[in-house]
Amino acid sequence: MGASTSPRRQTMSDQALIEGTGADWKTWLALLDERGAAALDHTAIARMLVQEFEVDGWWAQSITVGYEQERGMREPGQRPDGTFSANASKTVAASITDVFEQLADPAAQAGWLGDIELTQRSASPPKSVRFDASDGTRVLANLSAKGEGKTAVQVEIAKLGSAEEIAAAKVDWKTRLERLAERLAG
Repeated sequence: MGASTSPRRQTMSDQALIEGTGADWKTWLALLDERGAAALDHTAIARMLVQEFEVDGWWAQSITVGYEQERGMREPGQRPDGTFSANASKTVAASITDVFEQLADPAAQAGWLGDIELTQRSASPPKSVRFDASDGTRVLANLSAKGEGKTAVQVEIAKLGSAEEIAAAKVDWKTRLERLAERLAG
């Protein structure tokens, strides 16, 4: 993290931001403050960046999140709706099809999931599957093949109630993904 990057905002370095948008954090924060962005919601800030500054949508979202965190409008990990999310990932020694089956099949889930139940909301086999979890969270699993017989599993746990729940959710899902990897290897 560069010297001019705020300790509060850990989204990206000044160098990456300059390369992607032509300006550093200090400049973006000042421009948004001048336009009263602290009084706007997330969507309005991002829209302003796209329309007034012709910033690409991905960069607009990144700048908006960084601005909201810097100005105390959002905590790290917090979503625009006020809930929080966490992520966990693991590369497993199995084909993407086999991993998807373990994720999507309720009978297979029982072998690695543990103390939580998942109800499938939607799926795009074999790349992603979304669930409602019995603990009130929402789980999105994305899969990507990583060469012969390896698959990266990335899980987002959404609808967490507080920032304090992020660490526990990460630990729980890292443990679940370890059990999934063991099951697929066995």
